[in-house]
This record gives sequence, C-alpha cells and structure tokens, in this order.
Amino acid sequence: MFITTTRPQDNLIHQLLPILEQASQILLEEYQNYSAGYEFTIHEKQDDSPVTQADLKVNRFLLKHLAEITPELPVLSEESDYSARHDWSTCWMLDPLDGTKEFIHERDEFTINLSLINGKETVFSVIAVPCEQVVYLGYLQDLPFKYSFSQQQWYQYQVNSTSLDAPIQIGLSHGSKNPKYQKFIQPIEKEHRIIRREAGSAYKFCMMLEGEIDIYPRFHPTSEWDTSSGQGLLESIGGGLLTLDGKPFEYNQRSTVLNKGFIAFRDQESKKIAFEALAQSGVID
Repeated sequence: MFITTTRPQDNLIHQLLPILEQASQILLEEYQNYSAGYEFTIHEKQDDSPVTQADLKVNRFLLKHLAEITPELPVLSEESDYSARHDWSTCWMLDPLDGTKEFIHERDEFTINLSLINGKETVFSVIAVPCEQVVYLGYLQDLPFKYSFSQQQWYQYQVNSTSLDAPIQIGLSHGSKNPKYQKFIQPIEKEHRIIRREAGSAYKFCMMLEGEIDIYPRFHPTSEWDTSSGQGLLESIGGGLLTLDGKPFEYNQRSTVLNKGFIAFRDQESKKIAFEALAQSGVID
C-alpha cells in the first residue's frame, strides 16, 4: 500500500515529473480522441504488432525532453532505432505506449514505461498510468513513490504483512487462452483460495504495487521495455521478476530484446508459492 508523504528531494525526479505529466496528458488526449471516433492512424510493424499515432507522438515528445535533461544518455525506445545499443553501458529504456492493444480495444489499462539501465540492471523505474493520472517511480534501493497528477499528492510504498489465509491473487492478460496458465494455477488452487485478475500489460505491475496482484505468470513473449520498469519497482519492494528457471532478466545484454516467459511476484512468500506451482505444473518443457 501507499501512504501520503512529502515530495522526494531528488533532482532527477524533480526534472522528470513535469515531463511525465505532459506525456501522460498527450497520451490521454489521444485516447479520448480515438475513443470519440476522430480520425486515427494505426499501422502494423514488421513483427505484425500495431503502432499508433499515439505511440509515435509520445515517443517524439519524450525523446526530445529526455535529451534536454540527460543529454549524455541514449534512449533505447521501442519506436526508435536502437541498433547501436550494445555500445551503451547506461541508457534510458522506453515504451511510450505499453498496451497498444488495450488502447485499440478501448481499455484504459495502458501505460508509459521508462527505466534507467546501468550495465545490465534497472536502477530507476517509471510507470505512468494516463487514465488514472498517476505515476509510480523510484530507485532500486529505495521504496517507490506514487504521485497523483490530479491531486498533486505524493505517496510512498509501505510494506505490509499479508494475512496467512488471504487468497492468492493471480494476474493474467485479458482473454488468456493458453492452457499453460490453468496448469500453473491448478497446484496453487489445491492449497489456497484464488482470485484471478485480468488486466493489460504493465498495468499489472501497478496492481502488484497496490496489493491487488500477488503473482503474475507470463508464458508468451514480451520485450525488454515491457518488463524493465516493472521488474525494478518489484525488486525495490522485496519482490521480483524471474525467468522460468529462476534468474532475473538482464537488460541490453542479449542479441535480441525479446524476453521468454517469466514469473513476477510481489514478495518472497508469493515467489515460493509460484515456483512450487511451476515445478508441479509441467508448464516447463
């Protein structure tokens, strides 16, 4: 949960906040116009995934303003050329619209993901939720903050103990049809009450910070910009995101930016439950 606090005394956060607020507003206005039926451009990329005029507009805005406040840092963005990325020991990683499919289907669970990569690790993370007018952000070594643009109020994460008989909340994508998910859930159901919560993309990481999801399994591909911010924020509260063989994702290290499956967990008890279920489920070939 989050409790009210004062503004963090941090220069990077101070510089980023108005930029993130403007980017969120741009994306919100694009969504409102699209939902109202105004002319709107959607293309397919080479990998058959959609990209919209909103992705590109927010991307241009953030590239411009990140270059102004951190001119020494390149930006590895989903919507820009990142062919020189292996020359970058430190960089921003950006997804200007995570949840493009949610956006297109008029579900408001899309986000802006921004993270700072140092070496192979996410050291600073941001997830903005335009339709809720909030942003979650923080450093790896500190408990994260939440800021409400509409209320102009700061909050900081507070670690709470979970009741032993509380149900296990499983986060799933909308309409998850892959039978692996049910195979994974079955061993947990034998020992615990289960609540399934469907939500879009990185919005599930925000729900984990809010205590609304304990375990988020993913058995189909994502990209590094989809997970970096969420992983950093979860690690900062004592949770994490691991590959199916139990290793944390490393960023900007591999020949591809594609991720394989993962398990995200809110705390260490959730991790134990999730990986015991994974071992029993037969999901891993």
